Amino acid sequence: MTQNMKDIISNEYFMLALTFGVYYLAKTLQRRLGWVLFNPILIAIAIIISFLLAMDIPYETYHEGAKLIEFWLKPAVVALGVPLYLQLSSIKSQFLPILASQMMGCIAGIVSVVIIAKLLGASDPIIMSLASKSVTTPIAMEVTQALGGIPSLTAAIVVITGLIGAIIGFKTLSVGHVHNPMALGLSMGAASHALGTTAAMDRDQFVGAYASLGLTLNGILTALLTPTVIDVIKTF
Repeated sequence: MTQNMKDIISNEYFMLALTFGVYYLAKTLQRRLGWVLFNPILIAIAIIISFLLAMDIPYETYHEGAKLIEFWLKPAVVALGVPLYLQLSSIKSQFLPILASQMMGCIAGIVSVVIIAKLLGASDPIIMSLASKSVTTPIAMEVTQALGGIPSLTAAIVVITGLIGAIIGFKTLSVGHVHNPMALGLSMGAASHALGTTAAMDRDQFVGAYASLGLTLNGILTALLTPTVIDVIKTF
């Protein structure tokens, strides 16, 4: 490869265009084929990593271009509150059942992953790193840090959890005969954080609003309850 070509494909604007192009292509393929595994985020990650490895481009170079996307992610996350606000009256009238369900879901998520990891022989730092898998990365890493886990491992687990939820979440809920839009949204937001919420937004704005609520409540409850739940489990 010539130096000129290397400079072109290493340019931050080329990286930005590549990211948008690959994501749009994956999104189009998913809509046309309807295949569950054709998750746009998963496909985009796989193609971009393969491209960077094949072209011997360091991640730092890619990140320079991706900073522009990272900047707009912050207002995009805030924008998730808009559909939530539109459903505010409905949420207020059912807030106690919603809070109770989210608390039970939060505890079940922590307990299940900790017990399974212990049964499979995982070490304590690994177990602590898995406990907060279902919340957004910043919250999960802070919780892991407080528990003595490995934040970098948690970051990877959070992404994997979100991808799995976005890919098979609705299918799994359908198998369980869960069809209520509020239940669907809360489940997706609580189980697979921002990626699940994005999938819910694509499905329906009402479902997306409750997914945003599930994402928010589960993040707060996980941060508050995880240390206590872990301590209780350790007593057995």
